[in-house]
Amino acid sequence: MNITISGGSGFIGRRLLKVLGDTGHNLHVLSRHAGSNMPNGVKLSVWDLHGPPPRVSIENADVVIHLAGEPVGQRWTAAARRRILESRVEGTRRMVEALAECRGRRPVLLSASAVGYYGSRGEELLDEASPPGEGFLPEVCLAWEREAQAAAALGIRVAVVRIGVVLDPRGGALSRMLPPYRLGVGGPLGSGEQWMPWVHLSDLAELFRFLAENPIAGVFNGVAPFPVINREFTRELARALHRPAWFPVPRLALKALFGQMSEVLLASQRIIPRAADAAGFRFQFPQLGPALADLLK
Repeated sequence: MNITISGGSGFIGRRLLKVLGDTGHNLHVLSRHAGSNMPNGVKLSVWDLHGPPPRVSIENADVVIHLAGEPVGQRWTAAARRRILESRVEGTRRMVEALAECRGRRPVLLSASAVGYYGSRGEELLDEASPPGEGFLPEVCLAWEREAQAAAALGIRVAVVRIGVVLDPRGGALSRMLPPYRLGVGGPLGSGEQWMPWVHLSDLAELFRFLAENPIAGVFNGVAPFPVINREFTRELARALHRPAWFPVPRLALKALFGQMSEVLLASQRIIPRAADAAGFRFQFPQLGPALADLLK
């Protein structure tokens, strides 16, 4: 198939390029940076999210995977909050408008979202049918998903993936955790009792491939089947690195470091991938211990 990936130069996009390229798909990346270094055979077009994507990038596509957006992992100033919201809402709207103008058969749309949709819910077990939470990130995710689902009215198959904490040592949360843990100064965040919806990067990429290759629509939680509390995550990561983890990071310290964004680190989200399981997708790394062992071997 011909597959176009927006945000394909990011660390999730890079793994997708490998997974999809290894299975014989033709790939076209949309990136904000003209100088992005792409693997051999991968086409590149520049797109800044504020206008329509280049027609050449989607006119012959069978599937569009839309990942692009401003990173959430930054201090949430008023300007950052505006960029986070606008990049997702406007970027997705522009993509759907471009798909509407495609002649003939329109591409499938696989759109990223985030588990931020659910907000912080304590011990409540959450799946794709659970209602949204309250706060900034749930509002962003609701608006983001609304723009993606608008494509369904055009007869386009739409699948939305609510992505959790993606684990890979070369990017994302895990790459930022590794230096203090390797120095033996890692530890739980806040009380350590909050649930963490994690996923191995390889499994997330395979889920996108599964959705691209099978006629499935709807919302899918991009998380492993067995979430853990932060204290257990700390213990498993320390064990994988053969280091102690005795230095908890107090809630007030997180607030001082990250401002309102610390809410993401302290949110409790006990989420399971019920829809992916019902569709027949099988995770290679459903348990945290073996996932970390594979990532850090």
